[in-house]
This record gives sequence, structure tokens and C-alpha cells, in this order.
Amino acid sequence: MIDKSSLPDSVWAATAPLPIETYPLEEDISTEVVIIGGGYTGLSTALHLGPDICPVVLESNDIGYGASGRNNGLVIPTLSKADPEEIIRTYGKEKGEQTIALIRDSASLVFDLIRKHNMEKAGEQNGWIQPAHSPGRMKLVEKRVKEWGDRGLKVDLLEREQLEKITGSKAWFGGWIAHEGGTVHPMAYVRGLAKAASSLGAKIYTNSPALSLICDNDHWIVKTENGSVKASRIVLATNAYTDDLWPRLRRTFVPVKTWQMATKPLSDNVRKTVLPGRHGLSDTRGDLEFARYDWDGRLVSGASLIFDFNSEERLKEHVGKRLQKNFPQIGEVEWEFIWNGFLSMTTDYLPRLHVLAPGVFTWLGCNGRGVALSTAMGAVLADLVRGQSINDAPLPVTDLKTVPGHGLVTRFARTSLLNRRISDRKELNLE
Repeated sequence: MIDKSSLPDSVWAATAPLPIETYPLEEDISTEVVIIGGGYTGLSTALHLGPDICPVVLESNDIGYGASGRNNGLVIPTLSKADPEEIIRTYGKEKGEQTIALIRDSASLVFDLIRKHNMEKAGEQNGWIQPAHSPGRMKLVEKRVKEWGDRGLKVDLLEREQLEKITGSKAWFGGWIAHEGGTVHPMAYVRGLAKAASSLGAKIYTNSPALSLICDNDHWIVKTENGSVKASRIVLATNAYTDDLWPRLRRTFVPVKTWQMATKPLSDNVRKTVLPGRHGLSDTRGDLEFARYDWDGRLVSGASLIFDFNSEERLKEHVGKRLQKNFPQIGEVEWEFIWNGFLSMTTDYLPRLHVLAPGVFTWLGCNGRGVALSTAMGAVLADLVRGQSINDAPLPVTDLKTVPGHGLVTRFARTSLLNRRISDRKELNLE
């Protein structure tokens, strides 16, 4: 069971602008649309519905409690695995190109919303870099540059010397940059979405978990501990923090625990030589290595663990060695914040869009691309709520398909990390 008692002790919770004032739901109300979940998806949906539709948003804790306030803040306009040609093979030409366009434009949508709604220190559109951790992975990088570039994403291939200059590291063999990408302060961004949605009429209730859904003729009643909402349409926007509110839904994906960490602020001299352009970076390893800065010059990184014992001390050593390997100039790494959260993974690493019942919509499966993709899917869900045909949605609408042996798969999901580490090392040894 995921602990939902309070905000994590993260750098994002410690440094975010103050949230808007919200209260628990303590009455019975009616509305056109109720959104369950106050993260990126739910608040983006609410924002894209306003001002003509003013939804009710129910958040079980505080805004940003879940993945939206815990993630590393990389804004990436691609999927984690599938590239355009694979998307077309999977979805067909017409739907595939629509999905590609949705993903391609997802990062720019994030930064457009930040600028439009004057979200204080919420993000920087400086670009996202993916270095290749082996010569063989440079072939994958070249393929991605061509396929995404052909679809209109502004990209550049980075040879080894170019990558070293832009990152300050000799650890990789080259890479590529997606210029529309960048980074957000996750908590500042989610609170900014809440403020913007509220300004357009959304009513946001916090510490109000949805306890049950009851169909009442052509309406739905969502019950909370001290109130209820009657609505004709529902958006379930809970992703990795989905519970048993809708039968079978949480068994269609695997929640994966990840750890995020922030160093103490680095000196000005070090910051001039480590990611001097403040780009976001995550490489091609299966056991991902990533880094970005916060506003105060802390380097934010992290990792996954196979086992949870003595987690923080093991992470300090493990991730510290990674950073020193990639950026020797930082010297000894001093950590200031360590926290964890969950992301939702699907078995094929593709997102899912569902119509669970007439008027009930959801999507799942961020697969490590939650900031940009959740924001974009909020707009998609808003269109469906407004009455758009499911055939016109940019992502195929599919039936629920549970993961076979979900309990065991979830329990042992992190053991696959060992296979990814072995694969990463093997690839390097073969080159």
C-alpha cells in the first residue's frame, strides 16, 4: 500500500511557490464533470475544459502529492522506447501519425502553459539531451534523430566532441538534443496548473479521496468521506497512484518505485563546467543515468533499487559514484534531499487511453515521460469530455487488459533492473 500521509521531503516541496488555498469537500454538490486526481493529468484536463466547463477536481491528499510533485522534472517530447516508425507499425499510418504529433508537441505545450499563465519559476525550455552510453547506441541515436526530425521535432545529432562541450562530460559516445524539451520544477508546475485551472472556474478540493463511484441512471455519484459529487462525466486522473476505485484498472499497469536526489548547491565554478546550459539529460541505459539543475544550483539525479534495505545510504554511494564518473570536476558529492515515488509502466511501454463506461475516461502509462505526456493527455481527455468522437482521439482508445500475474509482476518488477544493468555492461564490453 502506498503511503499517502504527507508531501515527501523533497527539494521540490521545500522550494516551491506557495499553493493556492484549498479545502476538503464537506458537502453534496453537482457539476458537469468531476476529475479524480489533482496532478498533471487532472489539472491539465481542468485547465483545458475552462472557462466554459468548470469541473470539480478531487485530490486525495495535497496538490502534487503523487508523481506530479515527486518526479525529476525532465520534459521530454518522445516516448521512452517506441520511436515514430514503431508507433506507425503498431497503430497504423493515420493513427500513428496523430500519436506522433501528440508526443512531438507535448513538451512545447508544457512550456506554452507556463508562459501563458505566468507560472513562477516553473520551467526552462533549454532542451533535453540523450547521450549514448555505447558506440552501438549511437546507431539508435542517429535513427531517433532522423525519425523525429522527419516529423517536425527540432533535433540535432551531437558527435562526441559536441556532446562533451555541451555537457562538460567525456563519459558518453555522442548523443542528440531535442530543443523543445527542458526541465520543470515539478511542484511549481503542478501548483501553477492548479492556480490556472482555478482561475478559469475549476473547483479544487484536497484531502478528499474518492471512496466510491455509483452509477445513477445517466449520472455518476462520487462519494468522499464527508461529501459527494454528482456529475454526468468523470475523468480518472490517478495514473501510478490508481487504487481499486474502478475495478481492474490498477492491474493494467505496473507501479515502479523510483528514487530522486538533490545535491547541495554546487559552486559557480563547477556549474560553469557541468551542464553549463542547464539542459536536462538522461542517457540510453536501461538503468538510466540522468541529471539536471534546480533553480538554486543543486544537481538533481537518482536511481532505482532492486531491494529497499538501507536505501538512502546505498543511494548516496551509488548515485554519487555515477555523478563523479560522468562529471569528475564536481568532486565529493554532498546530498541534501532524497525522496521516492511511483511511476506507471505498461508491458509494451506505450500509453493507454480508455473509455471505461459512457462518460468515464482515463489514461495510464507514462513510462517515464509523465511531465509532457500527462499534460498533453489532459488536453485529449478534455476533448473527449466535450464530446469528441473516440475515433478522432490522437491515441487509440482500447479496452482494459490486465497484466497477467499482476501481483507477482508488481512485487518483482524491480528485479528486472538487474537484467538491464547486465545488458548495459554487456553492450559496452562488446563494443
